[in-house]
Amino acid sequence: MCRFIETIQVRDGKLQNLAHHNRRMNETRQAVFGIADQLDILDYTGDCPESGFYKCRVVYGREVCEVAFSAYTMRTVRSLRLVGSDTIDYRYKSMDRKELEALYALRGNQDDVLIVRNNLLTDTSIANVALEKEGVWYTPRTPLLKGTKRALLLEQGVLTECDIPSDEISSYSHIALFNAMIDFQSLVLEINRDTVIRI
Repeated sequence: MCRFIETIQVRDGKLQNLAHHNRRMNETRQAVFGIADQLDILDYTGDCPESGFYKCRVVYGREVCEVAFSAYTMRTVRSLRLVGSDTIDYRYKSMDRKELEALYALRGNQDDVLIVRNNLLTDTSIANVALEKEGVWYTPRTPLLKGTKRALLLEQGVLTECDIPSDEISSYSHIALFNAMIDFQSLVLEINRDTVIRI
């Protein structure tokens, strides 16, 4: 049964950050199915587009079930609404996004939601986040999903993990949204009452 996905950025025929995608896929298979053997996404992507910017969507369960490529356009995000859920669990990149979609539906006139769990910032509905203070970028220690781009940026020392209480967001100057398809600092909002809205 296919239950999980990896979304991979493809630039001019090369799958980006593949090591972290493979690691997360195999860690998920181990945790959910108890399968220790290692799969390599590269073995399933023979028809990879050779030029341009694409999204590769890998669907898997015990094995890889489907691989598809499509053109990618970044969603416009200029404002966020803080919404809370202390019970949401999205530790694995599941195809079941019902909880995320329910929270996204609470965005009102804003473009996306910034999800608060146990009074701490986590992610938006589509991306990990980092907040800037005095030139340092901090990312929530307990995101909903430990993204592959987040893992790479932490490994490179670009980001620092810390707990970010929702009532301290105004002490930061900017918020960056990023994921496998959205490069770090390509989507940055200044934090003010027009861009980050409280319920």
